[in-house]
Amino acid sequence: MQVPAATVVPVLGWQQRAGAVASGCALAAGAVLVAVHDPAAPGSRFPSCAFHSVTGLWCPGCGLTRATHHLLNGDVVATISLNVFTPFVLFAIVMAWWVWLRRSFGHPTRNLVDRAPRWFGPSLLALFIVYGVVRNIPIAPFSSLAP
Repeated sequence: MQVPAATVVPVLGWQQRAGAVASGCALAAGAVLVAVHDPAAPGSRFPSCAFHSVTGLWCPGCGLTRATHHLLNGDVVATISLNVFTPFVLFAIVMAWWVWLRRSFGHPTRNLVDRAPRWFGPSLLALFIVYGVVRNIPIAPFSSLAP
């Protein structure tokens, strides 16, 4: 039985590598900005959710910036109370950047999207939609999901 050869990933040009590194620096700077400045403070210059501003409803992403602030300051309970998806969203952002960085330097990476079952993507989308609907129901226990 023959063992398949390792996948060779070509090393990209310096522009692609610099782009991945610069994006990582921008992500780190954004994290420091959110950690230091409270988005919920009066006079905060963080943008509000456009969906909430137009409709008055909470979208599945409402509260992510405030929850990220609390998470970066060590308050996990406040993070989860603002948006239960915050740890997963932040993990996905960091992992996507990490894969991009590794690929830009020619390191082979596992393509987790191709390895996920076919039902995973539609189920995740359905979960986000259900969360967005349920957090707008104004009766307990659903009202506690609003940020």
